[in-house]
Parts: sequence; structure tokens; C-alpha cells
Amino acid sequence: MRLGLALGSGGARGWCHIGVLQELRDMGIAPDVVAGCSMGALVGAAWAADRLDALEDWARSLSLQKFLTYVDLRLAGGGLVQGAAIRDVLRDLDVPERFNALKRPLIVVATDMASGREVWIQDGDLFRAIRGSISIPGVFSPARKDGKWLLDGGVTNPVPCSACRALGADRTIAVNPNAKPGHDLWREKERSGGIWDFLDDPGLTKYLPDPVRSYLVDKKSEAMPPNYVDVVSTAIDIMTDFMRQARQAADPPHILLDADLMNTMTVLELHRAGEAIDEGRRMVRDRADDIREVVERAR
Repeated sequence: MRLGLALGSGGARGWCHIGVLQELRDMGIAPDVVAGCSMGALVGAAWAADRLDALEDWARSLSLQKFLTYVDLRLAGGGLVQGAAIRDVLRDLDVPERFNALKRPLIVVATDMASGREVWIQDGDLFRAIRGSISIPGVFSPARKDGKWLLDGGVTNPVPCSACRALGADRTIAVNPNAKPGHDLWREKERSGGIWDFLDDPGLTKYLPDPVRSYLVDKKSEAMPPNYVDVVSTAIDIMTDFMRQARQAADPPHILLDADLMNTMTVLELHRAGEAIDEGRRMVRDRADDIREVVERAR
């Protein structure tokens, strides 16, 4: 019997996969196969190369300022970011460039832009496969591999349990970084800081001319429109949640680990890895008994 681990898409929330794999390791549990989609592909590659702890160190050190140095903007390339730095980061972490140099089985899930079908990649250029799997539409430009333009695997298979089974897994643990909270996916933000906080102090606002005070009070009460990050992140959340539910109904895992991150972190906040990694460990600890039961059945 073989144990599979399906690491789902989720952008920055997908850093939780590091904590999941580390906590499983601390429990003495090692998956026989891993299937990764988007950030799950990147973390899965580090696991398969035995470089998971190195990836954790790098991710935790990633400040917003450092993250921005990796962003290579180019509006004409099918996405805001070209993502060329991914290859350099993986090299620096000593992750091998090709699948056949990995120490453990890995399958990377991406989406063929032409056919709209998912693509399972198990050989050839590992870095190119990962780059394709993380090509979030509207953010990262598509990546070319084996004659196909590849988009994020989360477009077609956000939590790739089926890919695990294709590698021979009899029992599957799935990790969903994008678990839907029990409220709206996006909430309007109040205007705060600076002049807006000043308006909350009657002792100060009394010195303002009436027309100015009335204008600012009315302006503060207006709903703030969503910004670019809000729109992209929420659109991805909606898309992946519907697709995940459809795929999961047809191909359910034996254990589903849901992260509690959607309410606190967007898919683009890659500089907040520590929070997601800690959440990954919590997810495993909370389901430790269930996981042990599934693993025992797999033996």
C-alpha cells in the first residue's frame, strides 16, 4: 500500500505545505508519492529533492522588500510578472533541474492553455514544469514546455488527488490552502489612518470649517473599491473553490486538511510565509489521530 500527498494551489497560502510535510516527518510519516499544483509543485519539488528545510529558511527570510526584487514586470508577456527568478531561487536551494535527479517521486500539475486540460508532468525540465504550474492567470505569464503554453494547475485541478493515484497511491491525504471561510470571500475595508482617524476625534474636527468637515465625513462613509490585489486574489479564490469542490466530489481524498488562511492572507502575500508554515503544522496536529489511522491502513 502506498501513501500519496496532494499539495494544492494557493499562492502564498501554499507555504503551509512546508509545515504539513515537516509535521508529518516529525510523526514518522513519509509519503510515497507527492503531487503538487502551483505552490504545491514548488514545495513538492523541495521535498522530493530533500531540500524542504532550506526552502523553509528562504521563505521565512523573504521580506516584502526582498520579494519585490524578484518581481520582473513586463506588461507585454501575457502576465504582469515573467517569473524568471524562480529558476535562480531553485538553483540556490540546490533543487535539481530535472525530474530524474529527484530523490522521491513527484508529479507536477499544470494546465494546457490551448486545450484547457490539466497536464501531468513527471520528466524533463523540473524548473520549467514548476514555472508553468505557478502561472497564475493575470499575474505570471504562461510558461512554454514541450510545445504547450502552461497555466497554473489550480485552473483545472486545485488539489490533485487524481495525480497521486496515477502514481500508485492507495491512500491520499490532500492539503487545501484555500479552504472557504464561513463568511464572504472579500470584505469592504474602512478608510483609516491619517486624516480618516483625525475625523474620529470631535475635539479636533470642531476646528474644521463646516463644509470641509461634512465633505470628509461623507467621504469616509463611502465604500472603498477593491484594489488590484483584492480583485485578483478573490477571483482566484472563487475559481479554485468551485473547481476543487467539483473534483473532490468525483475523487475524494481519505484525509482533507483545510488551512484557515483565506481570511487573513491573499495569494500574493509571499512575504508572510511564517504564518502559513505554522498553520500547516497546526493542520496536521489537529488531525493527527485520523492521519495515523489512514497510514496504518496503507501499510
